[in-house]
Amino acid sequence: MVEAAQTAAFGDTVMFVSKDRNTYIRVLEPGGQFQTHYGVVRYDDVAGQPYGARLQTHLGKDLWLLTPSTDDLVRHLRRESQIIYPKDLGYILIKLGVRPGATVVEAGTGSGALTLALAMTVGETGHVYSYDRRADMQHIAQANLAAAGLAGQVTWIQRDILDGFDAHNADALFLDLPNPWDYLEQARAALRGGGFFGSIVPTINQVEALTEALYRGPWFMVEIEELLLRGYKTIPQRIRPDEQMVGHTGYLLFARALVEPTSPVASREGKENIVPD
Repeated sequence: MVEAAQTAAFGDTVMFVSKDRNTYIRVLEPGGQFQTHYGVVRYDDVAGQPYGARLQTHLGKDLWLLTPSTDDLVRHLRRESQIIYPKDLGYILIKLGVRPGATVVEAGTGSGALTLALAMTVGETGHVYSYDRRADMQHIAQANLAAAGLAGQVTWIQRDILDGFDAHNADALFLDLPNPWDYLEQARAALRGGGFFGSIVPTINQVEALTEALYRGPWFMVEIEELLLRGYKTIPQRIRPDEQMVGHTGYLLFARALVEPTSPVASREGKENIVPD
């Protein structure tokens, strides 16, 4: 049995794609219009069209109607700060065990790239608590999440996390801060036993400082990783690697929260803590 095609409706966040693969993300509103150098498309004419359909502007130019992926949404975010790149976002979600219904805490909202990915993954049964000291940054992130229809999954808290987190027994917590080692005690207090901790830092000096602090505290299974991404040209007759690649964006560190009263003993031989007997 073939199911009916999914169609665009007012209130949907949609993506228009031109023949040369320029992409535009908009929210369909009654009476609205999409205007670009390709021409104008009336939203009243878009509503009811199946996703994947070819549309024509008033100038006769072709546009394709698609649903945006998380990657598309992140790349179109309004940003005032460096965001976590899509190549890292998906891996972070997997390593933190983020799933529908999870409670996740993040500090360092920024422009909301990770916030958006977390909100999409925890769904309506989960929740994200996002902390940042700067009101201007959170206002940008709030607008980005609202445009994606995800504002209801996030609670925004503006304050220094030195005072701790409101959440307790969270499933996962992520720090996108220049000095995450200063907040490990607060992070542990917010996590459930066995909860997932993660952080991203740009330099080896920060990696060393955070790793030392993790080994001194109630943390286990410390990991340090870096992801590199190389794209390929897609012309069928000339498939080959792109001249440029997304190299270093940041070092990812992960750990698990322990409930033992004694701290793990650091092992200099391997990458994991060894819990004492």
